[in-house]
Amino acid sequence: MSTKLAEPKEIVLASGNQGKLKEFQELLGSAEFSIQAQSVFNVPEVAETGLSFVENAIIKARHAAKHSGLAAIADDSGLEVDALNGQPGIYSARFSGESANDSRNNEKLLDLLTGFPEQQRSARFQCLLVFMRHAEDPTPQIFQGTWEGRIIQAPQGDNGFGYDPLFFVPSEQCTSAQLSPEQKNRLSHRGQAMAKLLQAFGLGR
Repeated sequence: MSTKLAEPKEIVLASGNQGKLKEFQELLGSAEFSIQAQSVFNVPEVAETGLSFVENAIIKARHAAKHSGLAAIADDSGLEVDALNGQPGIYSARFSGESANDSRNNEKLLDLLTGFPEQQRSARFQCLLVFMRHAEDPTPQIFQGTWEGRIIQAPQGDNGFGYDPLFFVPSEQCTSAQLSPEQKNRLSHRGQAMAKLLQAFGLGR
């Protein structure tokens, strides 16, 4: 039997990604607690040395909780492309190297998929969301969301961030970057994981 989590009043988001912060704030909606970026508490970056999404999320959440003194949420998320044996996976944000940005990452992905037909371009976004009550929490709560789609031949759409312009959503017949924020939050891997977290707080939407 699941146990309802005690609801904190303030949570630190273990990320410096402004796109993620905006999505989390939208997803939390009218929940009775606020989420703050770790930069507000001068939390330094931490090396993501895990070999899986969940390992990296736990590392980031524990680090942010330790430096802020607050409960922490961290997600590690990324894109898995079947034709590339799951790449870029946990390296999604830094796929194109040390100077990686969204544009370079997208260019590299398209280059690697050159020549692959549409039926071989299946992909999915994964999100592993971790909630940690405090830095010493021995039982962090873990929530997963998965969003299936495929990679198109060229970017489409101006919304979102990361690989959104290349990720085609079959149910909507458009890319993630062509969805409104409300549509994306309802469908996305991060939206799914956050809905599970809110349900654990008894705030299911």
